[in-house]
Amino acid sequence: MTKQPATETAIPTVKLLINGEWVESAATEYRQVVNPATQQVLARVPLATRAEVDAAVGAAQRAFASWRHTPIGARLRIMLKYQALIREHSKRIAAILTAEQGKTLSDAEGDIFRGLEVVEHAASIGTLQQGGFAENVAAAVDTYTLQQPIGVCAGITPFNFPAMIPLWMFPMAIVCGNTFVLKPSEQDPLSTMELVALALEAGVPPGVLNVVHGAKDVVDALCTHPDVKAVSFVGSTAVGTHVYNLAGSHGKRVQSMMGAKNHAVVLPDAHKEQTLNALVGAAFGAAGQRCMATSVAVLVGAARDWLPDLIAKARTLKVGAGAEPGTDVGPVVSVAAKQRILGLIEAGVQEGATLALDGRDVSVPGYPDGNFIGPTVFTDVTTGMSIYTQEIFGPVLVVIGVDTLDEAIALVNRNPFGNGTGVFTQSGAAARKFQSEIDVGQVGINIPIPVPVPYFSFTGSRGSKLGDLGPYGKQVVQFYTQTKTVTARWFDDETVNQGVNTTIALR
Repeated sequence: MTKQPATETAIPTVKLLINGEWVESAATEYRQVVNPATQQVLARVPLATRAEVDAAVGAAQRAFASWRHTPIGARLRIMLKYQALIREHSKRIAAILTAEQGKTLSDAEGDIFRGLEVVEHAASIGTLQQGGFAENVAAAVDTYTLQQPIGVCAGITPFNFPAMIPLWMFPMAIVCGNTFVLKPSEQDPLSTMELVALALEAGVPPGVLNVVHGAKDVVDALCTHPDVKAVSFVGSTAVGTHVYNLAGSHGKRVQSMMGAKNHAVVLPDAHKEQTLNALVGAAFGAAGQRCMATSVAVLVGAARDWLPDLIAKARTLKVGAGAEPGTDVGPVVSVAAKQRILGLIEAGVQEGATLALDGRDVSVPGYPDGNFIGPTVFTDVTTGMSIYTQEIFGPVLVVIGVDTLDEAIALVNRNPFGNGTGVFTQSGAAARKFQSEIDVGQVGINIPIPVPVPYFSFTGSRGSKLGDLGPYGKQVVQFYTQTKTVTARWFDDETVNQGVNTTIALR
């Protein structure tokens, strides 16, 4: 964190968005947006003041009065225009995303596309937000339900998906008739702000979408603000637990998607080449900075013999700057993140694991200051080691061998996290047993990263999720609306007077 006067102009300052206006913050503290491949400072991010948070929430509260009554057709047409604008500008935004976050250009485009899919689904709000109706529940009595917006909602997003995760949040919230205050990651907000600008261009009215930047103080201000009705969070377990407890204690709806330790169980009958490709891609893609990354490979029985081939395939990946052609593994997001990952690798060595592939000393020509760590593989790992119990969030794969599928299922179920898991097999019976007995929210069968498409909801569980309803899909419509039930009877002149009814029964 740096303290600089508001008049500092050496590097651009990211603005706030309040009531449809781009606002220069009155903050006195800033964070720097740094290219993780070069350490070039790209921008500075203000840590917004409490007054600015209040102004953003106030703008959202005022806009809600009219936006909630905007016809569904008008809302969905904004989403239709918005998805077209995202498609038009995706490559430009991907280049910005790569510069600030580090992931490869192709992965950055994928980041945007997975968010774009949610915007496309938001355009289906005409059917997603329908209530129910039952005629003649009693004599001339009808009952129906309305799915109504709840008010001002807030979203707190992480550094690892600066396009996808914001697009999981605010499009679905506002298309349901709510207004929104977004707090992007202070580490890489530039691509997020480009997407916000496109939302305004698509026709989102002033005050319906607002943006404030900051760290814990801003998060806490949103979680405790009396006019914020719901808070959506994606990020680390520690912060997610804090957000859930704080916002929940202030009477808000909360969905908090947090850390993970995702296992991929490999049976010996699996298709070897496809499985190895899947494991390597899911473990080391995005430099392992995915909450759905495969961080533990569980090799069952004879599949343990595949270990040399797995390591050999990992060695072929090219480490480099995300913007360079042919790069498979870009830098991790910050110097601090690199040091943390290196510390966990060293802990694994000290605790007795075998470092079968060491990515600590990788060198990238032309980028001497980049936060690079190469693909790293540990074997001979026990479940008490730090590299197993902690989420490394880097390009590190832990390999454990077991004898049977039952042992593998028991191993996965003992882990406190429940974000995602996968099984690789050509046996339908084994796959069905796995999906039935595994206690994890999202299961892949020959799929390493089972993030569902937007027609379904993201359903992490146990230590990876707090709150009943997940992001996007059908569940998020429930999260961003409240059900109102109406029971109605209409009389005509010929209605027979049945007298006073002092019971609870309808008649």
